[in-house]
Amino acid sequence: MAFSFFLCLAMIFSESLKKSKDFAAVYRSHRSRADRSMVMYVMKNGTDRNRLGISVSKKVGNSVVRHHLTRLVREAYRLNEEQFLRGYDIVVIARKGSADIDFHTVQDSLLKLASASGIRMKAQESGA
Repeated sequence: MAFSFFLCLAMIFSESLKKSKDFAAVYRSHRSRADRSMVMYVMKNGTDRNRLGISVSKKVGNSVVRHHLTRLVREAYRLNEEQFLRGYDIVVIARKGSADIDFHTVQDSLLKLASASGIRMKAQESGA
């Protein structure tokens, strides 16, 4: 019963970006957008799925703060996943001053950066 519950919470069109070489490839693409709280790097990956990588430096805060920010970014992405074009590697980097931002700020920032990067669908395309 609990297993099926967790399946409902998983990202449908995406997976995690985990390997250091994959992060490095996205950074080398030099396609980024930034705001006060985060930086988003984007690179086409040649598949029909997105891969999301999240990086939060020790400069942002202790492990509790870093993990909290990671969860906020992942949840903001999961809730808005259908608005993102597919076939991209996306790396989100939390900036130093982002330790105390709330979920809505993270979500607004993520969607704004996705739009600026050209990987967010228009409202009529996503069905929203």
